[in-house]
Formats: sequence, structure tokens, C-alpha cells
Amino acid sequence: MRRMLLALLLVMAPPAAAQHAEHAREADEAAVMATVERLFGALASKDRAALLGAVVAEGRATSSGVDEAGRPEIHSADWTTFADRLARSTEQLRERLVNPHVHVEGDIAMIWSRYEFERNGAFSHCGIDRPGPDRGPLARAQPDLDSAD
Repeated sequence: MRRMLLALLLVMAPPAAAQHAEHAREADEAAVMATVERLFGALASKDRAALLGAVVAEGRATSSGVDEAGRPEIHSADWTTFADRLARSTEQLRERLVNPHVHVEGDIAMIWSRYEFERNGAFSHCGIDRPGPDRGPLARAQPDLDSAD
């Protein structure tokens, strides 16, 4: 009887461990997406403090597009400069991710997603977005993440 019970436990242990790992991965992905939603909420409300609270201070906001002549161009600013510009904007801005793919490895998270951007309630543009918060902002917002590793 003991051998049968031990055999049963050994057979059930790997699926239980895999299920726990899957729940942990899903929780990490949900935490990353919550941070991105806070970032997009701050963008929409032009809340400088909330925006800076959702990003790594040393990071940069980078975007690409085309100029009036159709030439590709890259724009990049540190988050403080971006937040200051956002606070002065008179436009209503909204960004939405479409089918985001999230990958978390240790304290680094990466999202790759199509996005849609609106200005003043009208479609402005779309493309690929790659916001990449690390767990620093997540740890400030949700202290239990530091002890989950």
C-alpha cells in the first residue's frame, strides 16, 4: 500500500509543479500588463506622477514614424522629458495594445504587441509597440513581487 501511494505521489508531483509554474507565469504576465495599463492610463489622463511611477526613471520613450517627406524618423526622450511634454499637451491621447505577447524572465519583462493610437477620440496611427517594464516599478506598486522569486 505504501509503495502504491508513493508511486501515485511521484506520478502526480510533476503535473502539480507544472501547474504551479503556469500560475506563477500568468501572475507575472498579469502584473506586467497592469503596469502597462497604469502607464496608458497616465498617458490618457496626462498624470505626470503616475506616468513616472510606472516606468524606470533611467529608461526612455522611443517611437518611430515618418516625417512630412515620407522619410523614416526616430524620436527618443527620457521619461521625465516625455512626462513634462505630455502634461503640457492639449490633445486627448489613448493607446491600446492589440493581442500583446508578454515574456518575463527574472526581473525583466518584454511585451511585443500591435497597438492603436487615438488623438482627440479619432484614430491617429497604429504599429508595433514594445513597452518593456522591469520589475522595479512593479515592485513599488506591488511589494509582494520581490519575495515571489
